[in-house]
Amino acid sequence: MFKKQQSILGGLLIVLILAVGSCKSKFEKLKASNDNAKKYKEAIRLYNKHDYSKALELFDVLVTRYRGQEQAEDLYYYYAYTNYKLRDYTSARYHFKTFADTYPTSSRAEECRFMAAYCYYLDSPIFSLDQTNTQSAIDNLQLFINLYPKSERVAEASKLIQNLRDKLEEKSYANSKLYLTIGDYQAAVISFGNSLRDYPDTKYAEEMEFLTIKAQYLYAKASSEYFQEDRFTLAITDADQFKEKYPKSQYLADVESLKKDAGHGEENAKKILAEAAVDEKLARKLAKKDSVKTQPTSEKGNDNQKIPN
Repeated sequence: MFKKQQSILGGLLIVLILAVGSCKSKFEKLKASNDNAKKYKEAIRLYNKHDYSKALELFDVLVTRYRGQEQAEDLYYYYAYTNYKLRDYTSARYHFKTFADTYPTSSRAEECRFMAAYCYYLDSPIFSLDQTNTQSAIDNLQLFINLYPKSERVAEASKLIQNLRDKLEEKSYANSKLYLTIGDYQAAVISFGNSLRDYPDTKYAEEMEFLTIKAQYLYAKASSEYFQEDRFTLAITDADQFKEKYPKSQYLADVESLKKDAGHGEENAKKILAEAAVDEKLARKLAKKDSVKTQPTSEKGNDNQKIPN
């Protein structure tokens, strides 16, 4: 009895293997054939069944075969979306843009121009990584708005741009704080200034202005006495402006403390320089001390669209 069951199961397994092999063989035979019309029909059928990998294999062959023909526009439209469905956003955005450039008068040109920009958006990484794609997404979404100012997609494009700008703002803020953390105080001062200039309405404005004072104070403190007076003065000036701008800030006590320490540092620098004026050895020692390092540059630089079913 047991051997009989084994025999039956073995037979069923062989039948299943042959069936699978037959299906695969049928697809491969179609792919290798010259029947482009049948390939086209099968590619659309596979797309509608959500078998995008196989559909793409056929579309890859067909796009060159149908170039310049009547069916080419529909074919290329599906081809772009097949890459999109497979989450190959790099290829998808290229094909969406190519569609819009090749068929500028098509009723689908606007949609494909938007989708090309949207693929850049989807490829935008977390804020801590390189933001080249983020800036490209902003540029392409803005181009879409400029080309189609009356489009119903403008509102969404604007929202996506804001999301991307928020990400760039976050990166700029994090990078500026990193300079302060690693002790490159001059770079921190410059970077905070760049961030505040590029993103004047940032939610981090108050904190960054406070941290600018802190970075400027630490920069002055680490400097040669020949430069300390001017650098401490900048910290004091920044502190006064901060208190005037944020009279109820949670950082006021720290700002006042930094201002007081900067004042002491300024007076101490004057005293030491007076001594160096009559002490050549001290003057040579002071001349070798400074904290200048790097000068950072400015950082600035939805899946519910209508698609083929």
